[in-house]
Amino acid sequence: MKIVFFGPPGSGKGTQAKLLVKELNILHLSTGDILREKLSDGDKLSIKLKEIMSSGNLVSDEIINQIIANKLMSIKCSKGFILDGYPRTISQSEFLLTFSKSNSLNFDIIFDFKINFKLVEERILSRSKQEQRSDDNIEVIKTRLDKYIEVTHPVSQFFSVNFSQKFFTIDASQEVFKIQKELINIIKKGQK
Repeated sequence: MKIVFFGPPGSGKGTQAKLLVKELNILHLSTGDILREKLSDGDKLSIKLKEIMSSGNLVSDEIINQIIANKLMSIKCSKGFILDGYPRTISQSEFLLTFSKSNSLNFDIIFDFKINFKLVEERILSRSKQEQRSDDNIEVIKTRLDKYIEVTHPVSQFFSVNFSQKFFTIDASQEVFKIQKELINIIKKGQK
């Protein structure tokens, strides 16, 4: 099962992915987690990443594309995966589609998490207090939401047109268990 998640930061994609990977026994590829992991390496790239991420800006397509390509080809992804937070730009989409064609990777389902941005801000600030994440403050949140509208939302629209039979919109303001149930129902229907 190869799944792509779209939606603004704080829409619950990560929470749902963590629940689904247990259910489906597949890998969760969260660019946020992958990049946060990379930060602990202490090399030149990790220092550059720290500067970019702490300002709320997006990491370059070239860096992300390479990291994702390596992950997708890993043995861990052979059973399937959830791409969460990627692709974020049209150029990442083009890279992913070209890469998936040349490596015979077909996406099964694409979910787009829709949510009110005021609720997103509340969720992220709450998460920030719980997890003590330095990249979660109101200025950074607003920057990330603006970037989402400007850069990533057009990508989800591109996928909705090009993968219309596999594209599903999810109301991400619902309770976690309701969203989970909806995702599983859609996945089960897709497997028939």
